[in-house]
Amino acid sequence: MSSMNVAERVQSLDDPYAIPLDKINVSDPELFRSNRMWPYFERLRREDPVHYCAESAYGPFWSVTKYKDIMHVETNHAIYSSDVEQGGITIRDNNAGLKLPMFIAMDPPKHDAQRKVVSPIVAPANLAKLEGTIRERAGKILDSLPVNETFNWVDRVSIELTTQMLATLFDFPWEERRKLTRWSDVATSEEAFKTPEGEAAREAELLECAAYFTELWNQRVNATEPGGDLITMLAQGEST
Repeated sequence: MSSMNVAERVQSLDDPYAIPLDKINVSDPELFRSNRMWPYFERLRREDPVHYCAESAYGPFWSVTKYKDIMHVETNHAIYSSDVEQGGITIRDNNAGLKLPMFIAMDPPKHDAQRKVVSPIVAPANLAKLEGTIRERAGKILDSLPVNETFNWVDRVSIELTTQMLATLFDFPWEERRKLTRWSDVATSEEAFKTPEGEAAREAELLECAAYFTELWNQRVNATEPGGDLITMLAQGEST
C-alpha cells in the first residue's frame, strides 16, 4: 500500500499538481469513482509520459500515456507480451498456480486465430438478428420496475440486461445466469486481495467458474446440432 497519508491523498485527488510527480498513482480506484482521473493523465502526458509508480495497492507498475507510445507497446508483442505465462494483462501479479488461459491473454498469432473463431457472433448481421431480443428484454425489464419507490438501477437494469445478453451469447443455463454476474464480480474484486483468506475464497470461486464452463464445453464439443453461441464456436473451432 502507498505510504501517502490520508490528508495527502485527499489533497492529491483534488489537485494532481499538489503532490510530487513520483507519487502519482493512477491505479487508485477512487479517481475513477469520482471521475477525477483526467487531470492526472494530462499531467503525466506533459511531464512523465512513461511513468513509474513505485507504490500502489497492486505493487509497482508503469503507466504509458501518450498515443504513439501506447501504439508502440500495443504492437510489439515480443517485448510487451499479453501472454498469461509472461504476466498476463492485469496490473496485479497473479498467483503462479492459478493461470487460466484465455485468448485475451495471448499474443499473435495464437490470439488472432482464436479471436477469428468467435468474431462472427459480433458481426453486424448477427447483431441485427439480436436487435429484437435486446429490445424485448430491455422493455420487459423497464416495465417491471417499481413506481414511486426507490430501487437499485444498477442491479435491476444495468446488471440484469447485461447478464441476460451474456447468457444468450453463451447459451448459458437461463435460471443460473446470475452466476455470470457473481463470477465477474469475484474476478475483479478488490476486497478479495486484502486478506489471504479472501484471496483463497476468490480462487476457489474462479475454479468453480472454470469447472462449470468446462462442463458446458464438453457438452458442446461433440454436439451434432450446429450452434451459434460462443461456447460452441470455441468448442468446435479448429484453432481453439
